[in-house]
Amino acid sequence: MSLPSAPEVAVLHDIALYADMLQQAADGVIIIDHNNRVVFFNDAAERLWGVPAAEVVGRNVSCLVPMEHQGRHDGYIDQNRQTGVNRIVGTSREVTFTRSTGDYVAAEMSISTALIGPEKHRYYMAFVKGMSEESHRRKLLELQSQVFTQLAGDATEQDIADRLCAEAEKLVPNTVATLLQVTEDRGLEILSGEGLPRRKVSMLMRLTLTDADVAALIAQPEEARALVWLGGMDDGQELELLDCWASAICNHAGELVGIFALYSRNRDKLTDWPQKIVSGCVPSCAAIIEKGKTQQRLRRLGRYDSLTGLLNRTSLSAILKRMTSQETPQPFALLVLDLDLFQDINNFLGHDQGDAVLRNVAQRLSMQCRSNFIISRLGGDDFVIVIPEGNRDIASSFAESLTVAMTEPIEVNGQELVLSFSIGISLYPDDGREVEQIFTHAEVAMRDAKKTARGSFRLLDTVVNDEVRSRLIIGSALRRAIRNSELKLFYQPQICNGSRTLYGVEALSRWRHSTLGAISPARFIPIAEETGQIEALGRWSMEEACRQMVEWDQAGIVVPVVSVNVSAAQFAVPGLDRDIADLLSKYQLAPERLTIEITEGAMMHQTAQSKAILAAIREIGVGLSLDDFGTGFSSLSRLAQLPLTEIKIDRSFVMNFGQDVSSLIVTEAAITIGKRLGVRVVTEGVEDATQEAKLSEIGCDVMQGYLFGRPMPPADIGPWMKAFASKD
Repeated sequence: MSLPSAPEVAVLHDIALYADMLQQAADGVIIIDHNNRVVFFNDAAERLWGVPAAEVVGRNVSCLVPMEHQGRHDGYIDQNRQTGVNRIVGTSREVTFTRSTGDYVAAEMSISTALIGPEKHRYYMAFVKGMSEESHRRKLLELQSQVFTQLAGDATEQDIADRLCAEAEKLVPNTVATLLQVTEDRGLEILSGEGLPRRKVSMLMRLTLTDADVAALIAQPEEARALVWLGGMDDGQELELLDCWASAICNHAGELVGIFALYSRNRDKLTDWPQKIVSGCVPSCAAIIEKGKTQQRLRRLGRYDSLTGLLNRTSLSAILKRMTSQETPQPFALLVLDLDLFQDINNFLGHDQGDAVLRNVAQRLSMQCRSNFIISRLGGDDFVIVIPEGNRDIASSFAESLTVAMTEPIEVNGQELVLSFSIGISLYPDDGREVEQIFTHAEVAMRDAKKTARGSFRLLDTVVNDEVRSRLIIGSALRRAIRNSELKLFYQPQICNGSRTLYGVEALSRWRHSTLGAISPARFIPIAEETGQIEALGRWSMEEACRQMVEWDQAGIVVPVVSVNVSAAQFAVPGLDRDIADLLSKYQLAPERLTIEITEGAMMHQTAQSKAILAAIREIGVGLSLDDFGTGFSSLSRLAQLPLTEIKIDRSFVMNFGQDVSSLIVTEAAITIGKRLGVRVVTEGVEDATQEAKLSEIGCDVMQGYLFGRPMPPADIGPWMKAFASKD
C-alpha cells in the first residue's frame, strides 16, 4: 500500500487543525461531509441544540432540523451538489429548530461549501447564532465562512490575513486591524496591518515577550492589550490611535502563536462590540497562522535535508546552476566529502545512532565553514561544500583544516568515535563549465582519495591520466544521459523449459552517445558506480521497465515478467521497497510481474538494513533473483535464509559444457540446490541446441540466450513473439 503524498498529508493535517480552531468559536459550527453526515459539532452548537456532540457526530444532518422537514432535507442538499444552484449557500437566513427540550429556537444561519481532499468531496459548514445577539454579528459569521473557504483553497496566509483584517475594519469603522505572529525568538512579526502608523509598527517590532508575558497571555488572552497598547505607549500615540482591543491567539496545542489587535481612531466611547469582533476572529487567525507554518514546513522539506537541516541535492544543484550561468562566472571550489567506514558505524551501533552521527557531523561542518560557504548533504554519508571564489590553495587549506577538525572524537551512545572524510576537490571553471562535470570530477578525486588513503583529500589534477580522463568524459556524459532519458532498455527473452513459452524478459541498459557512439554496459555501469550515479540509473531502469509493461499491455502483447538489475548500492539506501511499491501503484501493475536481480556477491554481503529491504520487497510480492550464481562462493546456509524466488546460473558455466565436465557438474548441482530451496532456476548464455538439450535434461526451469533471442528494443518484442511461436 502506498503512503499518502505530501499534499494529501497537508490536507488531512489542515482539516484536523481547523476543527480544533473552530471548536472555540462563539457561535455554533456544524460541518457535514459528502454523505450528509455530521463530522463536526462544536461546543456552542451543543448549547444551542441542547445535545452533546457524541449524539450527533456520525448521524445524518437531518437529525438537527424540525421533524416536518427531515424527509426532504437530503434532497435539498443533493440538489445543490448536483446543480450548484446556491439558494442558501453563501447567504444568511433565519432558521427555526427544536432543542432537545422540545422548545423551538430561532437563529441566524450562514452556510459555506468547499471541495476538500484529493477526491474533491463537497463539504458544507454552517455557522449558527441565536437571534438575541447584535444583528451585525451576521457579518462576522460571513467573514469566518470566507476565511474557512479560503483556507481550504490555494490562497496564501498573507492574502487571507489581509482579507480578514480588511473585513474586520468594515465591521468597526475607523479602525486598523492587525494580525501579529509570534516568532521563534518571541518577537512579533506583522502578518497584516497596512494602516498602522510607522511609530506603532516600530514599537511592535521592538517587543520581545518574556516567559511571564507568554504565561499571562495563555491564561488571559485579553491581556494582549497591555502589550500592544499600553506596553509601548509614547507621547505621540494618542494623536493617531485612541483605543485598542486585542486578544492572544493560541493553537490547538495551547501554544501562543500570535495576537490579533483592533486599533481605534474613534473619539466616542464604543460598546464591547469591538472586543467581540476581536474574539470572534481569533479562531480564524489561529488557522491562518498555522496554515502558514504548515506551508513553510512543506517548503522547507522540499529544499532541506530532513535529517541534518542542510541543503538537499536538489537545492544545491539549483544554486550551482545559477552560479555557472552568470554572464561573468565567478570561480568556486567544490568539495565532495564521503564519511569513511560509515556503514560499519550503522552495522555496529544501529541506524538510529548512525543518524545521530550524521547530525553531529553536519553541525561540525557548519562550525568549520565560513558564512558564505554552501553546505549540502547529498544523501547517505556524502556531503558537499562549495567555496565561492575558492581556488586550489584555498580549497586545499580548508580541506586540511577540516581533516584536523575531524580528529576530535565525538561521543555516540557512550562511545567515543574518531571520524574522517575522504575528500575530492574540483575547481570551476578550470575543471569544467557544467555542473555535471564539476560533480563528476570531484567524485572521481574523492574515490581516489578513499582508495589511496582514507582521511585524505585529492584534487582532480593529481589523479588524472588517460584512463581517468576517459572515465570523467563518460561520467559527465552519463549524468546528462540519465537526466535527459538518453539511455534505452533492451529486452532479452526468457523461455520456459518444456512448454517453450515466454516466461519473461530481462531489461538491459543500452547507451548510444551522439559523439562517443555506442558505450558498452560493461564500461558505463562501473563508472556509474564510481561516480555515484548507479542509484539514479537503477531508479530510471525500474520506472522505464514498468512504463514499458503498460505499453505492451495496451498493445495486447503479453510479457508476464520483467527482470530489472539493481545495484548493491541501492540496497544501502532506505526506501527502495517504498519506491518499488510506489511504481507498481503508479502504473497499476501486479507485483509478481516485476523481478529484481542482484548479483551473488552483493547478496552474500548484506547488512541488517539491506536484509530488511529484501524482506520488504518480497512482502510486496515482487520477485528476487540471485544473478551470476556460481561466481560468488555462496554459503548454502546463508543462501537458504534469503527470500529468493529464483537463481540465475552464470553464463560462464554453460559456455564450457563441451570442454569442462566440471561446469556441467556445477550447473546440475546449482539446479538441484534451487529445487531444494523451492526457487526457480534460470540459466543464461544458452547459444546452441546442445546446451538447451542438456539443460532440459538436468531440469533447468527457464533458459535465456542468443539461441532464443538477442537483447532487442521493445518494439521488436511483439514481432519476435510471433516468429518464435511459428517456429515451434
